[in-house]
Amino acid sequence: MRTSTRRPRPVTDDGALAKSIGSRLKSGRLRAGLTQQQLAGERYTKAYVSALENGLVRPSMAALNFFATQLGTSASRLIGDETPAWSRLEADVHLAAGRWAEAVDAFTNLLEAPADSAARAELLRGRAEGYARLDDPLPAAADAAQAVRLFTAASRPADAALATYWLAYAQYKQDNTAEARSLMRGVLEQVRNGLGVEPDFNLRLLLALASIESHDGDPNRALGYLQEVRAFADRLDDRRRATYLYDLAWAYHETGDIEGAIRAGLQSLALYRASGAEFEMAAAENNLARSFLANGNTVRAGELVAMARVRFERLHDEAYLAHVEDTAAQILIAEGKATEALGKSQEAIAAARRTDNQRALAGAVITHARALVALGRTQDALAAYEEAAAVVRETGPRALLRDVLAQWADLLAGNGQHQQAYELQKEALSTG
Repeated sequence: MRTSTRRPRPVTDDGALAKSIGSRLKSGRLRAGLTQQQLAGERYTKAYVSALENGLVRPSMAALNFFATQLGTSASRLIGDETPAWSRLEADVHLAAGRWAEAVDAFTNLLEAPADSAARAELLRGRAEGYARLDDPLPAAADAAQAVRLFTAASRPADAALATYWLAYAQYKQDNTAEARSLMRGVLEQVRNGLGVEPDFNLRLLLALASIESHDGDPNRALGYLQEVRAFADRLDDRRRATYLYDLAWAYHETGDIEGAIRAGLQSLALYRASGAEFEMAAAENNLARSFLANGNTVRAGELVAMARVRFERLHDEAYLAHVEDTAAQILIAEGKATEALGKSQEAIAAARRTDNQRALAGAVITHARALVALGRTQDALAAYEEAAAVVRETGPRALLRDVLAQWADLLAGNGQHQQAYELQKEALSTG
C-alpha cells in the first residue's frame, strides 16, 4: 500500500477537536457497555482507544468509521458539528495526488451527508477509484456499479463510461476477466462512436484491454490493442510508457518474437527503474528472465530472476515470489539440473498455495512435471500434468490450458497411452 503524508484538515483548534471526539467516543462506548479493549477489536489497541478518549491523538476517518460501526452509530455523529466536512475539492486533490487512503476517507465522509443523485454518483465514482487503487476490488465494484446506475439514470453517458471503467478494473482485479473485457469493450465502442470523454480515456481503455487479453492468455488480441496504442505513444508519460512496453514485451514473447520481447522488456525495465516502481521492476525482471531463457541465455536469465527475487522479498510479496521461483526452476531445467529444479518447483508450488495464487500454482505444477520427466519419473509427471490441467481448467487462461494438454498428451503418447493422448489433443483443439 502506498504511504503518504496526511494533509491536515481545516480546523481551528485541533486539540479541542480531538478532546471533543474523544469525549463522544467514550460516551458512546459506555452507553454500549463496551470496554476499551472490546471497542478496539482486533484492528486497534486498548492504548490507542485510551489515547483517543483522552484527546491525546486525533483519529483518521478510517478509525472513526471502524469505531462508529462498533458502536452502532455514524462517524459524523462522533465528529460532531464542530468539524468542518471534507470539501469535494480536497477529496479530488487526494485522489489526483495518489493519496488513495485519504481519498477514500474523504469520499466516505462526504457520502454520509445528504446529496442529490448526481452528486452522490460522482462521490461513489471517486471512492471506487480510491478503493481500486488500493487493490480493494469488492467495495470498488460496489461503488462503481452504483455510480454507473445513477449516471445512466441522469443521462450522463460520459460519466457512466468512466464509472464503468473502474467497475471493469475491479472485476479484473477479482479475476473476472470475461466480465471486465465485456465492460471495457462496451465503453470502447461508445468512445469510437463519438462519446465525448477526457482526452486520454481512449488510450486508457486500449491499455486496459491489452492487459486483460494478456492476463487471459490471448497475445494476438493484446498485440492488436497495443498496436493501436502506438498512435498515442507521444502522449504517454514514463510510467504509462513503461506499462505499454511491459505488455508489449509479454505479447511478443507469447507470439514467439523473443527478440522483440527482450527489446521491449529492457525498455520497460529502464523506465520503471527511472520512476522507482519497485514492484513493476521486479515483475519486468522476472518476465525478462523468461525471455532470455527462451533465447537460450540462462546466465542472463539467472541474473534477472535473482534481482526479481530480492525485490519481491523486500516487498514481502510471497504471491509473486511463487512466479519467480517457478522461473528459477525452469532455468535449472534448461541447465540440466533436474533434481534442483524439482526442489525449486516445490518451493514455488508451496508459495502459490499459501497465497492462493492459482495462476502461479498452475505454472509451477507444469514446471514440476517437466522436472519429473527430465528425471525419468513418468508416472509422477503424468499425475502432475493431471493436477495442472485441473487447475487451469478452473482458472484459465485458454492458451495455458492448450499447452498443458499438449504436453500431457505427448507424455501419454510416449508412454504408449495413445487413446488418452488422443482425447487430450481433441480437448486442446476445442479450447481454441
